[in-house]
Amino acid sequence: MKRLIVNADDFGLTANVNQAILDGHCRGVITSTSLLANGEAFESAVALARQAPRLGVGVHLNLTEGKPVATGLDIPSLVNGQGRFKRTPASLWRAVVLRRVSAAHIEKELRGQIEKVLAAGIVPTHLDSHKHVHALPALGKMAIRLAQQYGIPAIRCVAERKHGAGRLLRRYPGATRTVLRQLFNSCALTIVSRRWRGELQRAGLVCASDFYGLTATGFLDEETMREILSRLRDGASELMCHPGWVDDDLRRTPTRLVGQREIEFQALTSPAIKLQARDLGIELVNYRDIARANATRVLA
Repeated sequence: MKRLIVNADDFGLTANVNQAILDGHCRGVITSTSLLANGEAFESAVALARQAPRLGVGVHLNLTEGKPVATGLDIPSLVNGQGRFKRTPASLWRAVVLRRVSAAHIEKELRGQIEKVLAAGIVPTHLDSHKHVHALPALGKMAIRLAQQYGIPAIRCVAERKHGAGRLLRRYPGATRTVLRQLFNSCALTIVSRRWRGELQRAGLVCASDFYGLTATGFLDEETMREILSRLRDGASELMCHPGWVDDDLRRTPTRLVGQREIEFQALTSPAIKLQARDLGIELVNYRDIARANATRVLA
């Protein structure tokens, strides 16, 4: 059986991103989303999530953009003088490896983000992270521990099975540099993520067997989606996406994905995509569904 989680990242980024994710769930193939606890539109996202009980909502752990949930005085190694996160994903990884950032500060902030989501009445289906920082082994182990402690059944494993870079390069010759950079990131994240897939299993946590959408970030149009659906294997897969509607709030955020979010929304709500998924026998699920299916197999 082919099962697909279509997870929209950045829930809570802006009100219009939130609305696009909800509409993509109600009208399209989105089954899951990841909530930014420190997002400017967090309350809007929570209100919309209450309208969609079948939408799985995870926590989009964030250590690189915006203001933290904890006060800057409590996590000084993570923030600048304005109390905002001060590192890019790459510099955060270097700081963790070189022990220039406090692991205690990281854990305090991640706990704060999870607890803020729980306090809002959301029962998280999974953990993932902004810019995939949890793929760093030290942070991955921390995420596993936190998931166990808070009863969160699943964590995203960023191990992209087939990146489709060749097709993207042929279709978007003007974006060669971006596609190759994302391909390199995909390969690097796949290597480190596969090393702790076994740790997830030993911890009793669920992850999708295959992951898609990293190399295609910013290029997830209807044709790319059709290609991804056509090569799904049996088992559970996750497709990461970033739908949204463009407005001034989105333009003010540090995201590089602006107009592309509307293209993704059109693909994710295309009747042809829903029809293709049905014809290929793909069951659209969220992390809660695959965690329950896994528990049933274990009990059997």
